[in-house]
Amino acid sequence: MKPLLLIIVPLVGAALAAIWPNNRTRPWLLPVVGLAHVVLTFWLFIRPPVVAPGAWLGFDPLARAVLPVVSLLFLVCAAYGVSYLRIRSERPNRVFVAVLLAMLGLLSAGHQARHLGLLWIATEAVTLAAVPLLHFNGTPRAFEATWKYLLVGGTGIALSLLGSFCLGYASLHGGGVGDLTFTALTAQGAGLSRPWVLTAWVLLLVGYGTKMGLAPMHTWKPDAYGEAPGIVGAILAGGVTTVAFSAILRVRAVIGAAGEGVVADRTLLVIGLFSMLVAALFLLGTRDFKRMLAYSSVEHMGILSIGASLGGAGVAAALFHVWSNGLTKGSLFLSAGNIRRAAGSPSMDDVRGMSVLTPRSAAIFVTGMFAVTACPPFGPFFSELRVVRAALVSGHGIAVAVFLGCLLLAFFGLTRVVFGVVDGRPRTAAKANGKRFVETVGVIVPPLLLLGLSLWLGLFTPGVLQEAWTDAVAQLFPAP
Repeated sequence: MKPLLLIIVPLVGAALAAIWPNNRTRPWLLPVVGLAHVVLTFWLFIRPPVVAPGAWLGFDPLARAVLPVVSLLFLVCAAYGVSYLRIRSERPNRVFVAVLLAMLGLLSAGHQARHLGLLWIATEAVTLAAVPLLHFNGTPRAFEATWKYLLVGGTGIALSLLGSFCLGYASLHGGGVGDLTFTALTAQGAGLSRPWVLTAWVLLLVGYGTKMGLAPMHTWKPDAYGEAPGIVGAILAGGVTTVAFSAILRVRAVIGAAGEGVVADRTLLVIGLFSMLVAALFLLGTRDFKRMLAYSSVEHMGILSIGASLGGAGVAAALFHVWSNGLTKGSLFLSAGNIRRAAGSPSMDDVRGMSVLTPRSAAIFVTGMFAVTACPPFGPFFSELRVVRAALVSGHGIAVAVFLGCLLLAFFGLTRVVFGVVDGRPRTAAKANGKRFVETVGVIVPPLLLLGLSLWLGLFTPGVLQEAWTDAVAQLFPAP
């Protein structure tokens, strides 16, 4: 029952937000429901329940390895959301609060989905739920970004549905009884039809890869992240993309059981390296610091894909990176939202000297930039180091060279934009906008807390968390 509460509690909170009469007090539902969700999630994390093999939903080892960081990220963003929505008091927040809480419930369902069809439904619902959040600012550019998100994301979801049909037919063609739980598909293993399995893998990788934002299916990300509020960008980058990554890991386990694991790993490695290369090149040219975060997210999705291609050690490193990147990227999005609000523009052509106008947000932004580019002792350094180690052990020396080269290019691109924004003398427009923005405790503590968690994760990775990643690997790569 407790795993179901992870879905039910946020959905009840969403319904309550929809009927809540007061626009000023409604945002407090975000941290209240978020706190309840974190308590439930970490209770299950410490005392994982037994999941029946044929269950369609369950807090299994993979959900245990990923869902807690999504819940924690949401809670911190929810605390930020109270101050943010107070600043944006000119905008009604009924839909924003209700949809944000509904998204938490749908994310919980997606991570716990152990059935191919149910996973697709949850992912599709998350995609649709994000639409009003992206359009919250109500500007023409936000409207355009929302439509691009719908069109590209909808295409990806359609392909993943087609891939699900192909995988189901692979099971029926091989003598299966139509059971689409991942446990049953994995158990059928070599009995799955090889041509249909490979077709399903291509379609599912492209479909869920679109949701992750892997290149070349990443085209929705720069517009969506650039126009969405910082809190929405943080949840998209650190929460929503993890559902798609979990889906790819679950499908990869089925493909491996069918005897096509080598093909799956090669495609994951290639698309991961390509994503990193594309992101690095765009980072060298972008002048918008919010779009910069979108390309950085494409890079880190590539890192997750590479980790997933390297066997058990690589998957464990990728799960570590889900945590380290999610927390760090959340800090960057929230602090970038503060800077964008104060400056009145996201472009480094219009923004200078934010270390003078928003010194605390600028300091968090710069520190977060160093953290996300794998500078020690923050979490991303150690998670990416584990990916490199797994690649070297498995004999992928050339891939490591490309990996490190892309990291270097991305570092140059990020530092160029970040220091261009925070350094120098403030411009007249930024000064005028800066007077209307005050760095209150409510908008500074959440990104600072996320940055502190990233530091803690790098220095003191708890043993229970590493155990959760190991158990997830054992689920995805069962011993013969």
